[in-house]
Amino acid sequence: MWRLALALGLALLAAPAATSAEPVHGIAMHGEPALPMDFDHLPYANPHAPKGGKVGYGVVGTFDSVRPFILKSMRTFARGVVDLEYGNLVYETLMQRSVDEPFTLYGLLAESVEWDPERSFIQYNINPRARWSDGEPVTADDVIFTFELLRDKGRPPYAGRLDAVASMKKISDLSVRFTFNEKASREFPMILSMSPVLPKHAIDPATYDQSSLEPMVGSGPYLIDEIRPGERIRFKRNPDYWARDLPIKRGLDNFDEISIEYFLSASAQFEAFKKGLFDVYPDGSASNWQRGYDFPAVHSGEIVKETYASQTPSGVFGFVFNTRRDLFKDIHVRKGLTWLFDFEWVNRNLYDNVYTRTQSFWQGSDLSSLGRPADQRERGLIAPFSDAVPAGIMDGTWRLPATDGSGRDRKVQRAALDELQAAGYAIRGGKLVDANGKQLSFEMMTQNEGQEKLAIAYQRSLAALGINMAIRTVDDAQYQQRSQTFDYDMIVKSYPSSLSPGFEQIGRWGSASRDQPGSFNFAGVADPAVDAMIDALLNAVSLEDFQSAVRAYDRVLLAGYYVVPTYHLAETWMAHRSYITGPAGKPPLYGYYLPAWWDGRVEKP
Repeated sequence: MWRLALALGLALLAAPAATSAEPVHGIAMHGEPALPMDFDHLPYANPHAPKGGKVGYGVVGTFDSVRPFILKSMRTFARGVVDLEYGNLVYETLMQRSVDEPFTLYGLLAESVEWDPERSFIQYNINPRARWSDGEPVTADDVIFTFELLRDKGRPPYAGRLDAVASMKKISDLSVRFTFNEKASREFPMILSMSPVLPKHAIDPATYDQSSLEPMVGSGPYLIDEIRPGERIRFKRNPDYWARDLPIKRGLDNFDEISIEYFLSASAQFEAFKKGLFDVYPDGSASNWQRGYDFPAVHSGEIVKETYASQTPSGVFGFVFNTRRDLFKDIHVRKGLTWLFDFEWVNRNLYDNVYTRTQSFWQGSDLSSLGRPADQRERGLIAPFSDAVPAGIMDGTWRLPATDGSGRDRKVQRAALDELQAAGYAIRGGKLVDANGKQLSFEMMTQNEGQEKLAIAYQRSLAALGINMAIRTVDDAQYQQRSQTFDYDMIVKSYPSSLSPGFEQIGRWGSASRDQPGSFNFAGVADPAVDAMIDALLNAVSLEDFQSAVRAYDRVLLAGYYVVPTYHLAETWMAHRSYITGPAGKPPLYGYYLPAWWDGRVEKP
């Protein structure tokens, strides 16, 4: 008996060790954070940057709400409130991502966190200095309130974050612990840490799911100063911002005023930039970058053009098949239509040969399967799905067909026709028709003149084989509404890729998101092989296992022909007023970081 009692006693003494840990200042998906606990500032920020002045940004679109986390304003909320490009100006997250590391987070609202090696829980210890813009303290109650509110009233992915949480417990006024259930992946605590926190005392839960233009209480560095629905939102710096002297914020948020101007089209946006109506113009148009800057402000040096070499994966930009449509359920149809995109002709005739053909979702990185035979880890992951990936994609020899650039390469057309014939189509009377004589016809929905130009080139290639593709360019509001409800045959979309793909992949390609209104699963994918690869990359422990899982995932996506990949740039372009400037030296891993820039007309202290 005494041995049993001793064993029980030892077990009780040992039990807390499994659920406790030392507080840390940062966490990384794989490995350890690059910056030590006593770091002074982020490596891509200038701690001596002058504060003051103003900057203007321009975007295409509209807005009807300043609530970014609800379904009704999912794609029509005002930029800047929470924003990957301009910074989270009003609402902040528990931890902040370093854009100079693949996936590392450092404490922000949470001064420190505690977690175990198994990642079975995470505890956030709120910074006692954290304050809302009305002076009230940020507390554990705010954290709990936020997750419950977004569970009940929020949009994806925020609405589902508690699904993987077994318990959410207030430890103290400034600490809250999340214990995970079997649904949580190894990445989940990282995703949870990037969640926003909302003020319990300033929000009415009963009406939170309604669109609103009323400025809100936040913890971020800026306050909303002016709202012109669909035209402009302007922010002013909060002089009492609680985190301005934290190392994670030193040298950031330098402008006194930030305005974001809205335009109906890309051409109107660029014309406004030329006239000086805003200051920073990231340019994604090859023809515009090559030919559009012959005007006085460029010649005088008032506008500066800058090029940044890409350090991140290519991602995919292209035409997305809506596989919810019967027409696109057949992979032979998708494959044949993919081969009919004539990249060589498009690149030469429309874009001055500046683009590279995209042939992988993570091209240009170690996560890409392109030109790389599958390793044993990848083969093990794909083995249960023996028909999912053909040999050429497995051994790394697969490539999209290259044409002769004539616009009518008969060899490629023949190969595409073979695939379409395998789906039951044949050419009769100059039209590609099915067994019932119905022509292969569908509609491409585009959003702007740039997409329309690209679609017209594709339309031309398809017409040569008797395929009827209509093009419908719609305004931003209709585009967003139809995108959100999957009301299209084919759509033009961009899928950015990072060095740390994770939970967002479920929303893009996972079965769980296929029929979820507002999800980013535009292709309507519901494939067990895709789901298995996502699960593998989410739960990879070592960097090597993670890289293999992503490459296997890349192979499965490519084999599905869900997107007609078009092209990408090996660099990023930006034009800006010369007085808007940023830190000297090499930009961070993920490219230029606008929250670290400042107004050069302001004298340094």
